Amino acid sequence: MTETLPNLQEDFRMQNKSVFILGASGETGKVLVKEILEQSLFSKVTLIGRRKLTFEEEAYKNVNQEVVDFEKLDDYASAFQGHDVGFCCLGTTRKKAGAEGFVRVDRDYVLKSAELAKAGGCKHFNLLSSQGADKSSNFLYLQIKGEVEAKVEALEFDRYSIFRPGVLLCDRQESRPSEWLIRKFFGSLPESWARPYSVPVVTVVRAMLNNAVRPSDKKMELLDNKAIYALGKAHDTLKP
Repeated sequence: MTETLPNLQEDFRMQNKSVFILGASGETGKVLVKEILEQSLFSKVTLIGRRKLTFEEEAYKNVNQEVVDFEKLDDYASAFQGHDVGFCCLGTTRKKAGAEGFVRVDRDYVLKSAELAKAGGCKHFNLLSSQGADKSSNFLYLQIKGEVEAKVEALEFDRYSIFRPGVLLCDRQESRPSEWLIRKFFGSLPESWARPYSVPVVTVVRAMLNNAVRPSDKKMELLDNKAIYALGKAHDTLKP
């Protein structure tokens, strides 16, 4: 059965759900917050991060912000209480944080946040992962992404959605020359050629939100780059 996206969005709004976002200062997180506010899908929006973010636009005036120390998350359990839906876009790189720092952020911080969210009543947890994530991988990045996917699944949320996009096409603020070159390469290709390996950030975000508003009886769902593209580009109808 196919339902219209506007109807699903309106039904979702009527449920007055609350949401938290982890990683709102990152490229995907920033776009996610913007889309959430533009679509007015949630009655309460909370950003959880290590510092307070500054927004000038009027649309952000009612956004709640919880500042936490990720090294002592248990002390901030209250920040994770009372949210129906959670989106986790936390992440760093080995180059920026070193191998140990990368593991701490992308696995330990994410897992601990998920544990507190589950204990705080979160029903639907959404995790931004990566194409190729595999806990058996020889590549640290893909191994850690795969490990945290599995560890969060073991928490048994009512609904758990994993998103595995390819190369994220965006104008990243941080200077990462190699990533910039990769994005330039995929960004210059015809969409049909680039689609299996890359995806615009805004498409990922819209896929995450379109997925959230459609009912599902699956406890765990994994969306690869192809599924993300299809769902993120949907404008009128969605299949449950």
